[in-house]
Amino acid sequence: MSALLQSDIPHLKLLNRGKVRDIYEVSGQHLLIIASDRLSAFDVVLPQPIPGKGEVLTRVSNFWFERTRNLIPNHLAKLPLDEVIPDAAQRTSLGDRAIVVKRLKPLPIEAIVRGYIIGSGWKDYQKSGSVCGIELPAGLQLADQLPKAIFTPSTKAEAGEHDENVDFEGTVKLLGRELAEQVRDVSLQIYTQCAEYALEKGIIIADTKFEFGLDENNRLHLIDEVLTPDSSRFWPADQYQPGSSPPSFDKQFVRDYLETLDWNKQAPAPELPQDIIQKTADKYREAETRLTGR
Repeated sequence: MSALLQSDIPHLKLLNRGKVRDIYEVSGQHLLIIASDRLSAFDVVLPQPIPGKGEVLTRVSNFWFERTRNLIPNHLAKLPLDEVIPDAAQRTSLGDRAIVVKRLKPLPIEAIVRGYIIGSGWKDYQKSGSVCGIELPAGLQLADQLPKAIFTPSTKAEAGEHDENVDFEGTVKLLGRELAEQVRDVSLQIYTQCAEYALEKGIIIADTKFEFGLDENNRLHLIDEVLTPDSSRFWPADQYQPGSSPPSFDKQFVRDYLETLDWNKQAPAPELPQDIIQKTADKYREAETRLTGR
C-alpha cells in the first residue's frame, strides 16, 4: 500500500486537517478520523510521509483504548466504517487508518505525563530544578527515571505554533479544579498501568501525552491517540542507560536527525533522506509488534 500524505473523502465535509489526522463530519454525533502518514517534528509537518505510519498509529491506539476501557471511556463509536464509507475500494485504500468516533468537546490542554526526565522537561529541570512547577530531586541525569510519574500539561497550539507548558494551577484556570484533578489523576493512572505492561514487552514509555473530551453529560473520555510512537517516547529497555539520550522506537529518531541540520524549526521543514524515512517506518512497526504481538 502506498503512503498517504492526505486523504480525500468527497462525500464528507472536511472539518480539519491537522499535523497528522484528517477529521470529517459524519453527523452531529459522529466524526471520521483518518490518520495519515504525515510526520510532524517540533510542531512542523515534514514534507514527506512515513509509509504505513498512520496504520500503525491507529492500530496501536485501538489496542490501548481496549486495555484502558476499565479506567475511562473513549471516543470509539459503534457505527460501522462501511456505513460511513460505503465504497469498498475507498475503504481498502485507507487500510487501517480510519476510525469512526463520537463527537465530543475536546479539552484545551494536552495531558502530558513524564516517567523519565528528557526533552523539554530536562531543559526546564536544568534551569530551575523543576518541571511545570513540580520540584524534582537534585542531581538527576539526563533520561533518569523519576521517583514517580509527574503530570506536566501544556496548552494546545494552533498548527505551526509551539505548545506551552503550564503548571497545575494553570490547568485549573482552564478547566476548573474538579475537572483538572480528574484529568491529572486518570492520566497518571493510565500511564502507570500501561508503562508497566510495556516494560514487560521490553519498551520503556519515557513520557506521553493524552487528550480528553467531554460528552453532552460532561463525562470525561479519552480521545485522539493513545500511547503511540507519535504521542510518546518509547525506548528499548535493554539499551537504556541514564546520562545519554537513549535510542528510540518513535519520532525522536527524526528529531535527532533534524537537530544535526542548520534549520530554525520553522516551516517549511527540510526533506528527509530516504534511509531516514525507511528506518523511521521500521521503528514504528517494531514498536507495534513488540507492544501488541501483531
